[in-house]
Amino acid sequence: MPDDVDNGRRVESPPSSLDHQDADAIKEADHQHHQPVAEAPSKPDAEPSTAPPPRAPSAWSRLADLIADQWFLIGMGIVIAIASQLQVPDSHQRIKEKVVIYLCVSIIFFVTGCTLDPRLLLSTYMRWRVHLWVQLQCFVLDSAVMFGIVSATATNQHFMDPGILVGMIFVSCVATTMSSNVVMTGQAGGNRALTVVQTTLGNFVGVFISPALVVMYTSVPTWYNQTLPPNAGHFQEIYQRVLMRLGLSIYVPLAAGQAIRYFFPKTTAKVFVVWKLNKIGSCCMLVVIWQTYDQAFASGAFKSVPGTNLVFLVFISIAFWLLIFAITFSASLLWLPKKDVVAITYCVPAKGPAIGVPLSTAIFAGIDLQMESKIQIPIVIYQALQIAFGSILISVFRRWIEKDEQRNREREFVDDAHASSRVS
Repeated sequence: MPDDVDNGRRVESPPSSLDHQDADAIKEADHQHHQPVAEAPSKPDAEPSTAPPPRAPSAWSRLADLIADQWFLIGMGIVIAIASQLQVPDSHQRIKEKVVIYLCVSIIFFVTGCTLDPRLLLSTYMRWRVHLWVQLQCFVLDSAVMFGIVSATATNQHFMDPGILVGMIFVSCVATTMSSNVVMTGQAGGNRALTVVQTTLGNFVGVFISPALVVMYTSVPTWYNQTLPPNAGHFQEIYQRVLMRLGLSIYVPLAAGQAIRYFFPKTTAKVFVVWKLNKIGSCCMLVVIWQTYDQAFASGAFKSVPGTNLVFLVFISIAFWLLIFAITFSASLLWLPKKDVVAITYCVPAKGPAIGVPLSTAIFAGIDLQMESKIQIPIVIYQALQIAFGSILISVFRRWIEKDEQRNREREFVDDAHASSRVS
C-alpha cells in the first residue's frame, strides 16, 4: 500500500476497491516487481457541492447490470436451446466429443495455469486436511445422502423408471466437475487455486473410488438394481482412458500455463487481465455444456422416460444440491476462510459429466443403449442445475467476499494510522 509523508508523519493511503480477479492477478504477476506509487498531496477541504443528487438507475440500466452479472447463465440457456433444436449427426458425435473435451477443457486449464501463482498452487497442494475434508464429502457424503433419498422415494415400482433411480445413485458417486468449478470460483472471488487442486485430485482418485462406490450401492438387493446385469468389476480400460484424458486435457495444459506465467509474469498479466482474455475460459465452458446436451438430445435420452419421471428427477436433484450445499457451507465456515469456503461449496455438490459419462459406459457394460441413456439422464440434468445455481451464487459470493475484504482493509488502515501516530 503506497505511503506518503505529511509534516514528517507517515500517512497511509485509504483502501481502494479493485475488481477482485484483476487485483489478485496483477498482485501475483508483479509480486517481485512492485514499485510504490506516490500519492498526490491532499487538497484543502472544498466547499459543499451544490450539484443535484445522482438519479436512480433506469430500468434499462438495471437490466444491463443483470445481464452483465448473469451472462453465463443466459448463455447456458441459449446453448441448451440450440442443442435441443439442432444436433450434430450421429456419425460425428464421437469426433465432436473428443475435439470439444480436449480442446476446450485444455484452454480452460491453460488459462488457469497462466493466471495462478505457482507458489500458491504448490502450497495449496500441501493442505492435506482440506483435501481430505473435500474428497470425503464429494464421495462419501454425496453418495450416502443420495442413496438415502432414493431408498426413501423408490416405493412405487410402477411410477419410477429403474434406470433413472440407478442414474441418480451413479451421479452422486462421480467426482466433481473439472472446468465449471474453476471458472465460477474465479468469477466469485474464491480461492481458485484450491478449486484447481480439488478438481485435479478428485478426478484422479475418482477413477478408482467411483466404480467401487457404484458397485457397492448397486449390489444392494432392491427392485431397481435387479434390472442391471451382473458386474464383472473389470475397469482397466476405463482407468487408462480417463487417466489419459485427465493428463492431456488438465495436467499438461495446467503445467504449460504455469511455465509461461513463471517466465513471463508481466506479459501474462497484460494478456489475461488487462486485455480480459481470461474470459475465454467461460466461453469454452459454454461450448462444453453445448456438447453434453447435443449428445443427450441426439441420442433421444429425454424421450425414453415419462415426463413425470423427469419432473421428479428435477425436484430431487434440486433438493439434493441444496442439502449438500447447506451442509458443506455451514460446516466449512466453522474453520476455513471465506475464499476457501466458496471454493469448497463449488466443488462438493458438483458432479462432472465429462468423467461420469465414460464411467457409466464402462461400469454398466452389457446393458442396452436405451437403459444406458436413462442412466445418463440424471448426469445431464444435474449438470444444468448445478451450473444454474453456481451462476446465481457468483454475484452473492463476490459481494460477500468484497465486503469482508473492504472491512479488513479499513481495519488495517486504522490500525496502521494509530501505530504511526504513536511512533510520531
